[in-house]
Amino acid sequence: MPQSTAPINIFGVPMDLGQNRRGVDMGPSAIRYAGLQQRLQGLGLSVQDSGNITVPIIEEVRHLSQDDHMHNAEAIASVCRLTYDSVRKSLAAGEQAVVLGGDHSVALGSVAATLDAAERVGVLWIDAHGDFNTPEISPSGNVHGMVVTSLMGMCPPPLLIGEQRLQANQIVMIATRDLDPAEKIAIRQAGVKVMSMSEIDENGMAEVLRAALLALGTVDTIHVSFDMDSLDPSVAPGVGTPVFGGLTVREAHLIMEMLAMDGRVRTLDLVEVNPILDERNRTAQVAVDLAASLFGQRII
Repeated sequence: MPQSTAPINIFGVPMDLGQNRRGVDMGPSAIRYAGLQQRLQGLGLSVQDSGNITVPIIEEVRHLSQDDHMHNAEAIASVCRLTYDSVRKSLAAGEQAVVLGGDHSVALGSVAATLDAAERVGVLWIDAHGDFNTPEISPSGNVHGMVVTSLMGMCPPPLLIGEQRLQANQIVMIATRDLDPAEKIAIRQAGVKVMSMSEIDENGMAEVLRAALLALGTVDTIHVSFDMDSLDPSVAPGVGTPVFGGLTVREAHLIMEMLAMDGRVRTLDLVEVNPILDERNRTAQVAVDLAASLFGQRII
């Protein structure tokens, strides 16, 4: 099944409220500066950039009631509901949606929108981290580490966005290599499939992705949530929580190329680009290159 040629709508979500490193709010601008829209248009695709979802700055929300177990949750939820509305409308219009982060908490809105817009949805969570903490077990209280559990309905309001809840058999984690102790237990208990970097090293990226798609089963829509820290920091230095031993450039491109051939991806998150920590916008450029592979760019 070939990659869809449906129009692409780009949404920026300049969110830095889900973690404690400043600068990730500039991620959408960095990816745009690296030429995302022009690159996709060069593939012959119809591409619209709908601009940024409005996000309050941290100085605006510090005076609000704060929960030390899930920092800035109300403000994050408000932004993610706007993201949900935009992505769901885009999907209803027959478009493909690309969401630029911002920290990974933006996926509370984008994944929820995909779950509500299609009947059979699978999620590929490509990330060094599991993002499977809850307010009770999180060491930091940072919401970007609670996204998957929130999508599964395991966190309290206001972190429950949309109508459908993600089920354990609808998600596969890829490139995982940094889990908190209690998080490991929670993932095992929930029955979420994790394809760690060790499995990629042992079996190869192609075999791991085939296994991931097989685990998702007969879904008709795939959401790819790609955290740039899934890549090795030597490849993508501009991330807030780098973990060595990550994906190579070729492994990441192979994921995208195989998904393009699969043809079921409708939504893509590109998150956690922090240009303050980057080297000459390298990480944003890699993000653009990967998006191009997902949407049909080929070597030959």
